[in-house]
Amino acid sequence: MRSPERMRQDAHAIWAAWLGFAAGSVLGAGLLWGVARPLAGEGSIGMPAAAVTAAVAVAAFAAGTRMHRAADTAGMPPWQAAVSRISDAAVALALGGVCGLAVLCAGEVLAIGLHGLDVPPLGGGLLTGVASAAAAGSAFGLGARLRTDDLVTLLFAFLITGTLFAMLTATDPRWWERNFSQLGIGDGGWAFNGTLVVGGLLLATVGAYVGRDLHRILGDAALFRIGVVVVLFAATGAALAAVGLLPVHRGPVAHFVAAFAALALLGAAAVVTVLVMPGPPPMLTLTTIGVAAGLVLAVLLWRPLAIYSATALEAVAVGLGFVWLTTLMRTLAALAPDEPRPSARPRLRAGR
Repeated sequence: MRSPERMRQDAHAIWAAWLGFAAGSVLGAGLLWGVARPLAGEGSIGMPAAAVTAAVAVAAFAAGTRMHRAADTAGMPPWQAAVSRISDAAVALALGGVCGLAVLCAGEVLAIGLHGLDVPPLGGGLLTGVASAAAAGSAFGLGARLRTDDLVTLLFAFLITGTLFAMLTATDPRWWERNFSQLGIGDGGWAFNGTLVVGGLLLATVGAYVGRDLHRILGDAALFRIGVVVVLFAATGAALAAVGLLPVHRGPVAHFVAAFAALALLGAAAVVTVLVMPGPPPMLTLTTIGVAAGLVLAVLLWRPLAIYSATALEAVAVGLGFVWLTTLMRTLAALAPDEPRPSARPRLRAGR
């Protein structure tokens, strides 16, 4: 049976969805007022609708955080409260990106199925309202009860949505014969490169929430070790962002160095996180062994067996990484108390 607080959160999320529909419809119709527009492409309803939906999602997330998690920072020293607020802001930015890209992807798909359809301003406003309602309800719920495993799901949803949009708008239709980096080339490369940059920011934020959960479990005595975990995730996020900031056609060497650095740092962050945790649970150990075996098999199928291309190898590696990270975060979420744990240290100092 759901708790009264959870029922209240759900009720507020429904109200947020209705308010999102109203705000999205009005703003969408206002921005699209004039002639009818296509669903996708230049001069379409896509960009205005995506911008409105993203803004509504950010506002709903902020409202959910304010209404249901404002007390989380009570009693925290300034440094800990600042980390919490900055992390929430990063999540809000990534959430807006996910919702905006989802609208753009939907427009591209609908444009294929409804070829030649032009949408009038009121129709475009209603479509924007529907997208905003879905975004507002989900964003409010996420803001009200944000957990670390929710962030991993958001991260991979963002990466997948951005990559799909980049595929739909790719300049070279045969990019897949080489690798995913080819999606960052050409006029539509901004979608893939921007996805990596914001994805890097979100991955660093995942590290901050991992640190939060570890602190709730271990307390101030483990702050130094927790700090190492947070720094490794932040470095991984910076390397992933660098992959997007350095497209392969502009600096291939720097691009691939950043890509391999992101993989190496993510592996280091994973290992250190498991070492800091109070005893790795059996399910996490089994998942680690399975993922490692899967990666070895995937590499062998690429070279020397040449069953598939580097693109497929990258997709398999990302999928296995998602499985492992999801298992890790769910384990942390199960071990960590739901209640905030203010630090007793007025200033953040390294201590063992």
